[in-house]
Amino acid sequence: MSDSSFAYTDERFADLQMLRYRLAGFSNLSLSQKKYVFFLSKATLVGRDITTDQFGEFNLLIRKTLEAVYTDEAVDRTTADFKGMEVYLKRVWFSNGIHHHYGCEKFVPEFSEAWFRKVVAALPRDVWERVGYTSADALLAVLCPVIFDPAVQPKRVNQAAGEDLVATSACNFYRGVSQQEAERFYAERRDPEAGDEQPSWGLNSKLVRCDGRLEEELYRTGGLYGAAIKQIVYWLKKAAEVAENDQQRKVIGLLVDYYETGDLRLFDQYSIEWLKEQEGMVDFINGFIEVYGDPLGLKGSWEGLVEYKDMVATRRTETISAHAQWFEDHSPVDPRFRKPQVKGVTAHVICAAMLGGDEYPASAIGINLPNADWIRARYGSKSVTIGNLTEAYNQAARGNGFDDEFVIDEPTRTSVDRYGDVCDDLHTDLHECLGHGSGQLLPGVASDALKSYGSTIEEARADLFGLYYIADAELVRLGLVPDAKAYESQYYTYMMNGLMTQLVRIKPGHQIEEAHMRNRALIAHWCLEHGKNVVELVKRNGKTYVKINDYPALRTLFAQLLAEIQRIKSEGDYEAGKTLVERYAVKVDPVLHEEVLARYRKLNLAPYKGFINPWMKPVEDADGNIIDIELDYTEGYAHQMLRYSREYGLL
Repeated sequence: MSDSSFAYTDERFADLQMLRYRLAGFSNLSLSQKKYVFFLSKATLVGRDITTDQFGEFNLLIRKTLEAVYTDEAVDRTTADFKGMEVYLKRVWFSNGIHHHYGCEKFVPEFSEAWFRKVVAALPRDVWERVGYTSADALLAVLCPVIFDPAVQPKRVNQAAGEDLVATSACNFYRGVSQQEAERFYAERRDPEAGDEQPSWGLNSKLVRCDGRLEEELYRTGGLYGAAIKQIVYWLKKAAEVAENDQQRKVIGLLVDYYETGDLRLFDQYSIEWLKEQEGMVDFINGFIEVYGDPLGLKGSWEGLVEYKDMVATRRTETISAHAQWFEDHSPVDPRFRKPQVKGVTAHVICAAMLGGDEYPASAIGINLPNADWIRARYGSKSVTIGNLTEAYNQAARGNGFDDEFVIDEPTRTSVDRYGDVCDDLHTDLHECLGHGSGQLLPGVASDALKSYGSTIEEARADLFGLYYIADAELVRLGLVPDAKAYESQYYTYMMNGLMTQLVRIKPGHQIEEAHMRNRALIAHWCLEHGKNVVELVKRNGKTYVKINDYPALRTLFAQLLAEIQRIKSEGDYEAGKTLVERYAVKVDPVLHEEVLARYRKLNLAPYKGFINPWMKPVEDADGNIIDIELDYTEGYAHQMLRYSREYGLL
C-alpha cells in the first residue's frame, strides 16, 4: 500500500513526530458515501473543545491565550522565549491541554514568566475580554500559576497508591469532591432493578459540589458542553440524510436522542443497535467513550473517529471472529470464567478517515467497543484494526536503527524484520477482536469492582489473550501466520518493550502511570520473575538486552498469568489486582532506565507519534450541491490546529 509520492512523516518537535495517513480507496466510494464520511467528519471535529476542557479546567483558556500570542504580528518571533512558547503551544495542541498525552505530567515551559506577562499585557484588549476577563492582569493572575508553578496541577491523572486520586488529578471531571465521596456517590447510583444491566454511571457528566450537595452536570444539549454538542447533533443529522441504510439512520437517531437528553440508558440502546449495523461500508465512533482519563475509571473522554472498511485486509479479522467460540473454548482460564456462548463478535480492518477528540492527534491503532461488560456478554462487540495508521507507523519506522540498537542479535533481528509487521497487526486483532470480548464476570460482580486498577487489568487481559493465541498451531492452520516460528518475533518485541524500551517514554525519577504501559510492564516483569530460565536480562558489551531462552515456556507463563488476570476480573478481586499492579507494573529500575534513555538519545528518534488529518474539501456545482469531496494532504500542523480553533472553537 506504499506510495512514493505520499510523505508519511512531517514536522517534529519536543518528543513528538507528526505523521500523515492515506485514505486509500476513498476515491472508489460513491458520492453518497463520500458525503456521509464528510458529514460524520464534521461531527468528529466540532467536539474538539470538549476533550480539551475535560483534560483540565484551564486548558481552553491557556490555548486561546497562547494562540493569540502566536498569531500576533507585533510579537518578535525570533527570540528564544517565543520559540519556546511555540513548542509549548504545539504540545498543548497535541495533548489537548498542558499535560503530556501519555505520561500525564505537566509540561515545563521553555519561556520565562516575565516574557509571557509582557506579551500578554501587550495583546489587544479584546483578547482577554473574549475569554471573560476585564484586564490582562486578571487573566495572568489565573494563568501564570497553572503554567509556571510545578506544584499546581502537576498530574492530569494521578494513579499513586494511597493518595486521593481525585483531589490530586488535574482532569476536569470533578469539582470539590474527594475520591471517597465520588466512589460512594456512584456505588449508590446502582439500580437494584437493573441487575447486571447497569448503565455506565458517571460516563457523561461532571460531578460537582453545589451548596454542600453532590450533583452531576450532564453533557448534553442545553447542559454542560451544550454549544459543542448541539453542533455534533447538527452534523449527525446531516449524515443521517445520506446514510447507507436504515440501520445507520436508526443508530444516529439514538445517538442524537442520547446527546439531547444525557440519558445513559439511551446510550446503551445506541450501543446495541450500533453493534447490529454490519452492512455499511462506512462506520463511526462519536461520544464519551474511554475512561483512561479519569483516575477512577468512570468518566468518558470525548472522542470521534470516522472509518471505512479495508475489504482486502478485513479477510484476516473475519477469519478470527468466525472462530471466536473456538478461541473462547480453548482459553487457558478457568471454565467458570469463559463465555459458554460467544455472541456478535465482529472485526474489520478499516481506514481512518478522520480523527477527533481523544483520538487526535494521537490515536489508538485498534478499538473494541462497547465497553459495557453486560452488552459484550449479551450482544457482542465490534473490533477494528486501523490499517492506514499502522501503515503510517511502519513506514516511519523503516531503517530508523531502533532494532539494531535494542534487539539482542542478528537472528532475532531477522525474525523481527521478517515477521514483525504481520505479527503486530495480528496481535492487535487478537487483543481487540477476541481479548476484550472474551471471558465473563461472575453474577453480582460490578464492572467497576477493580476501581483505579481496572483499566490496567483489562488491557493486560486482552494483551495476554493475544500473546497466548498468536503462538497457537491453529493460527498456522487458518493461514493467519506464515509458519510456526513467526510468533517468536512478537514475543521478543513485547518482552523487550515491557522490560526496557517503553521506558523511553518515562522521565527520569518517574514511575509508570499510563494503563497500557503498566499492562505491558506487569506482564513482562511477572514473566521475568516467574521464568528465570525462560527469559532474562543479559549484558553484552556493556549494554542490557532481553534474552529469551525458551519460547514455548514463555507461552506457558502467558497462559498462567492470563488465568490469574481473568480470575481477578471475573471475581472482582480488588486486592489481588492491586497487588499485581503495584508489584510489577509501576516501579522503574533507575539504572536500567538511565541506560535505555542514553542509548535511545543516540538514535535521535521521537518516542511518540501523532497524525495530521487530511483536509476534506467539498466540491460544489453552480447550485451549491456537493458533487465530490477532495482530499488535501498538504496542510501543516500549525495551520490545521489554528484552523480547527477558528472553525470549531465552540466553547
